[in-house]
Amino acid sequence: MPTRYGLDVLLAAVLIAIAVSTAAFVFLPWEPLRAAIVLFCVVVLAFTFWFFRDPERETPEGENLVVSPADGEVVLVRPVQDDEFLKGEGIQVSIFMSPLNVHVNRFPISGTVTFFKHIPGEYVVAFEEKASTRNERTLIGVENTRAKVLFKQIAGFVARRIVANVRVGDAAVAGRRFGMIKFGSRVDVLVPPGAAIKVKVGEKTIAGETVLAVVS
Repeated sequence: MPTRYGLDVLLAAVLIAIAVSTAAFVFLPWEPLRAAIVLFCVVVLAFTFWFFRDPERETPEGENLVVSPADGEVVLVRPVQDDEFLKGEGIQVSIFMSPLNVHVNRFPISGTVTFFKHIPGEYVVAFEEKASTRNERTLIGVENTRAKVLFKQIAGFVARRIVANVRVGDAAVAGRRFGMIKFGSRVDVLVPPGAAIKVKVGEKTIAGETVLAVVS
């Protein structure tokens, strides 16, 4: 099933495909060219529906588990200083989402959303380290009785729209959908310094299923 976060894009793709195909049949006399244009529209439409797919996931139970908010590849694990939400040291796990990944984002832990901030910015290629501080991004902080976790939706070179249906005070449930980043992007997850990191650079992650860290 396609995600509800991409219904506007899906509708636009359908309407454009219909319009272009109709115009090709009306105005182009050469049959092979018309067929090629229609085939191109079908391929683009199929890719759009496939990109906005939204499979079900099985989230492991445990209040001390931090699960991946995104499908993708771990591109960075490092200690950081965060003055926005953690107010101190933390460990950052960065996940790059290529255009081939599922782009629906899910809460990494259960708790309460106590921090939300949108920051306009650039559109540097998302897998570069500087994207974390220079690109357009949304910061979401969730805390429970065990830990505070900050995660960032970061727009990339292709991705130009971040969707985050989140407000301060909302209840967060680990593995539950909360938004997406459209067409390639990155997600940073910042956990407390004492957390045990369970992934390494180069590993693949599955949103709502892969355990990134265990907090004490």
